[in-house]
Parts: sequence; structure tokens; C-alpha cells
Amino acid sequence: MNLRPAPWIERDGIPFWEAAKRGELVAQSCKDCGVLRSPPRPMCPDCHSVANEFRVLSGRGTVYTWVIPRYPPIPAYGEGNIVAVINLDEGVRVVSNLREIEYDDVTADMRVEVFFEDAEQDYKIPVFRPATA
Repeated sequence: MNLRPAPWIERDGIPFWEAAKRGELVAQSCKDCGVLRSPPRPMCPDCHSVANEFRVLSGRGTVYTWVIPRYPPIPAYGEGNIVAVINLDEGVRVVSNLREIEYDDVTADMRVEVFFEDAEQDYKIPVFRPATA
């Protein structure tokens, strides 16, 4: 099995990817107003503060929307790769992949949980699957 490519990492995203290597899902949080944001970026979109920190999240949420990209095929991702927007329980949305489920079985508001897939250069990629009880 081919590993997924290592992520393209910008300076603001380094703590996110280091946490993923540890098996933790995190989001950037504004130190001044507390708003969570994803993906990480230098300035809070709400209060324009540049003070931030990363908070560990539960990794649980619901499916907001989903699609299977059809063209062009992306090497190392295979056919039928479900891309989804996940509403995390903490109130932030993330874009990821759904695993361990067929496309036709995905439903809006379906409960999901994070797990981590290996990638090149010892990175781990957060992806989601249907939640267990």
C-alpha cells in the first residue's frame, strides 16, 4: 500500500501537524476572543488578534457535506476517496476524508470520530470514520 504524501506545511500549521503525529486533533484558538479556527492562520478573523494557541479537540463531530472528486485522479489517494466537511463538537469545521464507509451510506449529521492514517515522512493525517457508541 502506498502512503499518502506528506502534508504541505505552512509556518502557522506546524503545531497542528506535530499534534497529529502524536494522535491528537487540535485547532488554533484566539488567545484574546477564544474563537477556534481551521485551518491555522496568522490572524483571528473575528477580532484580528495575532495571539493564538492550539487546543486539543475531542475528534468527534457530524458530517456536514461530502463528495467524491472524480477528475483528475490523484495518485496515492485511490478511487472513491470521500472528501467531507465535518462539524466538530467544539464548533469548528474541518475538511477531511471519510473512511470505513461506502459513499451511499453517508448521511448528513452522521456522527463521526477521528483517527490517523500514516503518511510519508512519519506524518499522520487526521481522517474520520463512523463513530462507535
